[in-house]
Amino acid sequence: MKVDLFDFHLPEELIAQTPLENREQSRLMVLDKATGAIEHEVFKNITKYLRAGDCLVLNDTRVLPARLYGSKEDTGANVEVLLLKQEEGDTWETLVKPAKRVKEGTKIVFGEGQLTATCVGTLEHGGRILDFDYEGIFYEVLEELGSMPLPPYIKEQLEDKERYQTVYAKERGSAAAPTAGLHFTEHLLDEIREMGVHIAFITLHVGLGTFRPVSVDDIDNHEMHSEFYQMTEGTARLLNEVKDHGGRIITVGTTSTRTLETIASNNGGRFKEDSGWTSIFIFPGYEFKGIDAMITNFHLPKSTLMMLVSALAGREHVLHAYNTAVEEKYRFFSFGDAMFIK
Repeated sequence: MKVDLFDFHLPEELIAQTPLENREQSRLMVLDKATGAIEHEVFKNITKYLRAGDCLVLNDTRVLPARLYGSKEDTGANVEVLLLKQEEGDTWETLVKPAKRVKEGTKIVFGEGQLTATCVGTLEHGGRILDFDYEGIFYEVLEELGSMPLPPYIKEQLEDKERYQTVYAKERGSAAAPTAGLHFTEHLLDEIREMGVHIAFITLHVGLGTFRPVSVDDIDNHEMHSEFYQMTEGTARLLNEVKDHGGRIITVGTTSTRTLETIASNNGGRFKEDSGWTSIFIFPGYEFKGIDAMITNFHLPKSTLMMLVSALAGREHVLHAYNTAVEEKYRFFSFGDAMFIK
């Protein structure tokens, strides 16, 4: 299957650069995966498409302000560091720019020196293993010095860091937000609970592989990056009960989808308490075992996320929906509008 099958024309002006002031006022496209029929709505009216006994599954990961700007201790040259994954203790896998300035033994200073890092290993594509040194609590230092690791297609500065967090973000560790969840407010979640819809949480820490383009022509040759996920015993029990009673399992975002499908695939379509690393790659031909419907944003052309959505709703239906979204001037990507595939 060729990557070009998932291409579409996207005018640059439709890439949302800033979040809406009111989260739930985003537009919502509702796509019937069986027929391809499309409805146009406002996100706060998602309640029209939910029913008692359904379960919404949210990813409660919290984005780290993981982009740090520092300078080399010896030369003062500027260095940008993006935290990717905590290896052990204060040692992190990072992405460094410009990487050629940072060799093993290089020391980088951040802020007024309240945080320093020493390069202890080099990886491909600008990857560096850094060992950090600081006083106090690392995450508090990071909150002070770090900035949000917005995707490369967002050029505007983000005024309020919390607008790149979901209102239910809790478990620190993501390099990017699970953006389908950015449309929910506490008020809307309360309204959904009052309808008799269950709300369950999983955790998947989003890696930067999310933004990496597919660099092969044939998608069978694409390798996904691993991301850490976790499901509690309580969530697993609730999801199994919802399934057994005929309710729909509706994931919020591709991250929740990949977590549920990883666990269901390993357990004969059932859910259980689990944690680990997933590199599941979902594209057309995949048979879903865990989910019935999904809320998601509009994704990049030729991306793995576009392929996942096409696996659920059918490539032709999705491409028609995306072309309609372009015609109707929907906002795309992380700060953009939403789609409900039912």
